[in-house]
Amino acid sequence: MKRQHQQPEYRSVIADSWNRCIDYGLQHDHQPEPANLDETAISKLEREYAPLLSTTETEVLPYYNNIMSNSRCLILLADSGARVLKGWGDQRITESHLRPYFCAGASWHERYAGTNAIGTSIASGSPIQVQRNEHFLKLNRSIIGSAAPIFDTDRTLLGVLSAFSDAYLPQAHTLGMVRLLSQSVENRLIIRQLGGDHFILTLNATADNIDSPWSGLIAFDQTGRIAASNQRADQLLGVPLPGRNLSSLFMESRNLILNHAETSAIQLTTVQRVRLSGLLKRPVEVKTAASKPSPRPTERTRPADPNPITVSLDDVEHGEPVVRRCADRAGKVLERGVPILICGETGVGKEVLVKALHCDSGRRDQPLVSVNCAAIPPELVESELFGYEAGAFTGARAQGSLGLIRKADKGILFLDEIGEMPFAAQSRLLRVLQEREVTPVGSTERIPVDLLLVSATNRPLSDRIDNGEFRADLYYRINGLCIELPPLRERMDKRQLIHRIYQEHRDDSQPEWLNAEVMAALENHPWPGNIRQLVNIIRVAIAIADGDDVEIWHLPEDFVAEYEGQKKSAQKPVFDPSSFSEAPQANDNSRTDTMKQTLVVYQQCMGNVSRTARELAVSRNTLYKRLRDLGVR
Repeated sequence: MKRQHQQPEYRSVIADSWNRCIDYGLQHDHQPEPANLDETAISKLEREYAPLLSTTETEVLPYYNNIMSNSRCLILLADSGARVLKGWGDQRITESHLRPYFCAGASWHERYAGTNAIGTSIASGSPIQVQRNEHFLKLNRSIIGSAAPIFDTDRTLLGVLSAFSDAYLPQAHTLGMVRLLSQSVENRLIIRQLGGDHFILTLNATADNIDSPWSGLIAFDQTGRIAASNQRADQLLGVPLPGRNLSSLFMESRNLILNHAETSAIQLTTVQRVRLSGLLKRPVEVKTAASKPSPRPTERTRPADPNPITVSLDDVEHGEPVVRRCADRAGKVLERGVPILICGETGVGKEVLVKALHCDSGRRDQPLVSVNCAAIPPELVESELFGYEAGAFTGARAQGSLGLIRKADKGILFLDEIGEMPFAAQSRLLRVLQEREVTPVGSTERIPVDLLLVSATNRPLSDRIDNGEFRADLYYRINGLCIELPPLRERMDKRQLIHRIYQEHRDDSQPEWLNAEVMAALENHPWPGNIRQLVNIIRVAIAIADGDDVEIWHLPEDFVAEYEGQKKSAQKPVFDPSSFSEAPQANDNSRTDTMKQTLVVYQQCMGNVSRTARELAVSRNTLYKRLRDLGVR
């Protein structure tokens, strides 16, 4: 069975399962046959699935021995046919007449056991939790089951890992941790089978949570071809990864990734312009080769900077008064502990501004912890943010977890895309901000935290408040000062910004300045992806130019096609004074002069809307209306 990449809606999964049970001819009172295997048959079963069993025991038993021994929970491993291979945990969670169904050899296939966590997870190819009354058979309605499939490196279904309980435990955490445990098994399989001769890349949304057990994992060879990945990596990249090449997924070159140091995080940008952090682990033979002295760098090879990268406010703006005003105001209020909410379109530089504020603040020597609220699985948001105690829930680490908020103690916490934070976690965050104390999951101890808060969103939070998806009281707590960064198309310092980005990424052999045609194309582009898109376009052009001067054909093909279309449109006559009346009225003469002046100034400003509006002393909306009347836009 191959992995299904789109998880169906929960209610639909249960309804479809019940329909299958009816088609199988099951009745609610059906009593399936219990397992009845002798020791010889059980030994044969264990030998057949020895790799899966040993890998699962390596990942599961430490969790059980340190944590689950204090909870009424039973872990089952089943094969791809829903047959129980082995169980760990508390047999007391079930009534005595159910225990035979948890023994090796028992089948939880829907055909025999009706709707249940193991069988339904196999049928749907996705993680599932089945509550008491959602079981098709009355026999099973005293238990709650959570299950997640385990896939091999070639994407075939190997088995299912499940957790059963008879108590109303924090079920969201139980499902999340079962998914986590199944991914741990997948990760171990990938590393065991491919780690010896493949590179292993661990991925997450930020470097601060790259050590999370919920990170993506990719195994690839020297050519960049991906041999295997876990489910989280597919989710982060948005596509099934095996068989693809790194060059089709990231803006960074394959060599840059292959040659990056193992001891530090690498910043990556996907072709969909999503920013990720990664850690690279080389295969043994590559490590041996890498230990030999490296050749002297050539002209175009830049040695790694041993000093950490800092961002100043001068990197944020280059003559745009709106951005400078935002940065100045934010810096002043942040020092006084006032929370800041940064609004703006995707890619306008919100994170860069936060880094600059951190470097310019009195806490520059303390941590800046960035959290992408949309990138953490909903089931794990609370444990990732607030941390947890050892034994807090099924699958928790033996040593517990500090949590991202406590990692930001004495520093700055940046909550990006805060509007995507699950509603349940918003209540706990509100308490932390009010009381300046964190209570880890599974603990009653309140731990003081001292932090400054910056949040960001790319869409109005008022809409989410109206829809009941965001707490109004949290909104007013994080919105001490609200600033809005302008989109790139409206910035007055666009030319200087383009030059700065080019200077930062160009090769040593390339000239210091872009030629006039390339600069004009970049300046006049509408940039729906803003600065992030601009950076990627310039980096692509520099890479394709390969040390030569950047020309217009070095820009991406879709960008060049749009630019050529704009040039053809600009060559068409857009204003003909003779089209106006030969004997116009006074107000017509005035309008004609105004439109002529608008066109002249617009052309003098090379199509820059912000500069034209400033020269004419009119609003952008007024200017856009005139340009539409002229046929320019």
